[in-house]
Amino acid sequence: MSSAIVTGVGVIAPSGTGTEAYWTATLSGKNAIGEISRFDSSSYPVSLAGEVRDFDAAEHIESRLLPQTDHMTRMALVASDMALADAGVDPAQRDEYGVGVVSTNCYGGWEFGQREMEHLWATGPRAVSVYESFAWFYAVNTGQISIRHRMRGHCGVLVSEEAGGLDTIAAARRQVRLRTPLMLTGGMEAPINPWTLCAQIAGGRLSTSTSPDEAYRPWGGAAAGDRPPPGGGLRGVESPDSARRRGRNRSYAEVAGYAATFDPRPGSDRPAGLRRAADLALADAGVNPEAVDVVFADASGTPELDRIEAEAIAGLFGPEGVAVTAPKTMTGRMYGGGASVDVAAALLSLRDQVIPPTINVSSPAPGSELRLVVDQPQEAKLRTALVLSRGYGGFNSALVLRAV
Repeated sequence: MSSAIVTGVGVIAPSGTGTEAYWTATLSGKNAIGEISRFDSSSYPVSLAGEVRDFDAAEHIESRLLPQTDHMTRMALVASDMALADAGVDPAQRDEYGVGVVSTNCYGGWEFGQREMEHLWATGPRAVSVYESFAWFYAVNTGQISIRHRMRGHCGVLVSEEAGGLDTIAAARRQVRLRTPLMLTGGMEAPINPWTLCAQIAGGRLSTSTSPDEAYRPWGGAAAGDRPPPGGGLRGVESPDSARRRGRNRSYAEVAGYAATFDPRPGSDRPAGLRRAADLALADAGVNPEAVDVVFADASGTPELDRIEAEAIAGLFGPEGVAVTAPKTMTGRMYGGGASVDVAAALLSLRDQVIPPTINVSSPAPGSELRLVVDQPQEAKLRTALVLSRGYGGFNSALVLRAV
């Protein structure tokens, strides 16, 4: 079966706008979690988050688009520009039916819903607009990106919370194997507004710590949740033949393996599905666990989910049998955009032969038998990376990337 490679990456994250800015901050261990500034959060139990503070949409997007888009969509449009430029692709010079988009988000478009609700309160009943907003925000990234770049090939939207960042890559690989020359894929979120924060608090997985250094500590003894940051990333995925035909000889990695599973119902005595997703992804890639050089972990930040992931990794590789990292400790999980940024970090690790650190976790809690890379980046000989991701509600996804 034909392979798919990643030829372009675009990242917008709380730690940096632009792929190289993000990567420099990540290798330096920059903690981008701080006080929420987009609205007054003083009356909420959660007041810290990662925010994209150096992004000015007016510098990147035509003025006519600004009133028509929200924060998430603007970041997605700019990240798509970055990914295409990095891949050396000019959509205007390609068959517009030979380029497609598949994206994901979870909470990002709720800012649009918040704006619609404020409009309702100001102008009187117009309840239909609230329901329109829910239908609108899941598809907005794909629609706006495809319109902007005249991409009329296969387009789709996947909604599996954070796991969607990996699921979209698998969907892109499937289309490449079906002879679509190029797919743009990834996820973006902008979940910092009152309406969205209330929904996330109700989910019970956000930390209420008021210290940025203690706000998100997966596998730490005081693990108590995560943080709700905006951001995400997009990638250009294509076949090696497609890249060669347009003179592109450089790529980040091959999308070598993927699998997705779903957890059993709560209260079941069946095991969680993360380990099985990892097993199946490695089988899809045709590699043994010994071939994996680094794991980019889901890093829930909640004790029970952290334990499940630690057991899955230790069971697959042996106790402390593989280097594990969670650079998202510097930003928060980013929901639909989080795994997309983890994939970017894995691709950059393979490019530069370095593992980014996990911060604010000096050592794993007892029972978490992980060889965590902490505080400082670690140089290593890297060829194969495994990325793990889970979505709220039972989604599990695993992706294998292999250097080419």
